[in-house]
Amino acid sequence: MSKRSWALVAATLVSIIYGVTFTIAKDVMPKYVDAFGFIVMRVGGSVLLFWLISFFGPKEKIAKEDFPRIVAAAFFGVAFNMLTFFKGLSYTSPIMGAVLMVTTPMIVLVLSAFIMKERMENRKVLGIILGLAGTITLILYGKSLVNATNASLGNLLVFVNAVSYGFYLIIVKKLMDKYNAFTFVKWIYTFGFLMVLPFGWNEFQAVDFANLPTDIFWKIGFVVVFSTFLTYLLNLVSMRELKPTTVAVFIYLQPLFATIFAVSLGKDDLSLVKLISAVLIFVGVYLVTQKKSTS
Repeated sequence: MSKRSWALVAATLVSIIYGVTFTIAKDVMPKYVDAFGFIVMRVGGSVLLFWLISFFGPKEKIAKEDFPRIVAAAFFGVAFNMLTFFKGLSYTSPIMGAVLMVTTPMIVLVLSAFIMKERMENRKVLGIILGLAGTITLILYGKSLVNATNASLGNLLVFVNAVSYGFYLIIVKKLMDKYNAFTFVKWIYTFGFLMVLPFGWNEFQAVDFANLPTDIFWKIGFVVVFSTFLTYLLNLVSMRELKPTTVAVFIYLQPLFATIFAVSLGKDDLSLVKLISAVLIFVGVYLVTQKKSTS
């Protein structure tokens, strides 16, 4: 297999892992571990793994002037991003959470236009409007009868998480250009851990580890090792060979895998509102990501 083929496989695996994570994390929260307590486990476990693997990576020194950018990346990419996502997912259903995450590429485009002054074409503006319409429909009317305690608030928080992640992607780009990823990711997660600790420490302490079922331990381990640590490593493999726009397209597979996994296990249901919202979002995403015709 060529390097490009390996990169495509890596990007697909990331989408499968993320798609499955929506349901697996939902099994843990909020019944056994509250959302913020779960984040302390996820970020804390990932910090240990990233520092451990950094000893085998290149030895680079980070310039002092780059630490504010790392702290900002930690806030938008770890702390605020995960706090809103996990709290939102504890209120909404796996399918709705996954569909809302597909808005991330559109959000990045809007932020790029404002922050990086990139010109926006009419086709992309139409795509953003359609995607936003689908997102708003899902947030307001995508009530779920299965596994969702407060769908509207949950959907809004997942959408806010997508905006936060969009900021993170723009902030982290300059770090990716300047350093090896292993050099700065350990610092991003270290600062992120310090940020989430005040919010999640009480919930973490409240976990009754002695009476946690074995399968819940395995699911917590899956989220820490696979959904956080491994997906980052696989993204590195894919980004080395593929353009960022190509890698971003794979986020559109997440709702597909999330839906297949959730429905097959009876963890969620399909409804007309969800399908219409998904179509609007996917059409919007398609218009946003199409290259300009050269003919």
